Amino acid sequence: MTAPLPLDADEFSAAVTAVTSAFGDPTRRDIYLLIRDATEGITAGEVAERFNLHPNVARHHLEKLTAGGYLVVAVGRADGTRAAGRPSKQYRVSELDHSLNFPPRRDNLLGTLLARALEKLPTDEAEALAEEVGFDYGRGLAARIEPTDGHRTVKAALAVVADALTAHGFAAHTESVGTSLTIVNDHCPFGEAANLYPHVVCAVDRGMIRGLMAGLYGETQPHFESTRPDGGDHCVARV
Repeated sequence: MTAPLPLDADEFSAAVTAVTSAFGDPTRRDIYLLIRDATEGITAGEVAERFNLHPNVARHHLEKLTAGGYLVVAVGRADGTRAAGRPSKQYRVSELDHSLNFPPRRDNLLGTLLARALEKLPTDEAEALAEEVGFDYGRGLAARIEPTDGHRTVKAALAVVADALTAHGFAAHTESVGTSLTIVNDHCPFGEAANLYPHVVCAVDRGMIRGLMAGLYGETQPHFESTRPDGGDHCVARV
């Protein structure tokens, strides 16, 4: 069995950021352990009561863990069935619990080959297809984080997007710039593929952000103001 390649400095930093974003808070670690040991799903209200937290604080911790992929959420009663009216959200551990590790390593060869294949298409078609793929993936992530119709503010939704991207190796955070919001990616998990085929890879990233926002807030049109392949220190998307 071939040993995995060691993480380079940027990958290691992004991996540490992903893990600390989810588990850096001791209360959040205890919440995760509580849910891991539970035989049934646990609601935000139950977490708030158990840890003497305001319900909004409990939901914040749960959303951090869900955006990172460590919890999954279903809508229904505690017995797992779906209820009429406004059923509660039940949080359970995800499959990551069986192999808790750093974020999945990027595969430079696979990413490069896929981007190269898309580059065979006209530029507009390649970017549109890449963004569609990213959008579908982001929308799927949002559905796991928020299975009901979300009613978040754009700022709250973008914070969850940053957590989800961080879990995927982007080391993302949000910033306010004037009257608008940006999401800043300090690392690109696609490595050399992003440098060789920036238009395709950046279109995937843009689609992921758009898909996540669509599921958590509503349709937006994010655009990159700066990217690492173009010489920027970070990838900055304005929403």
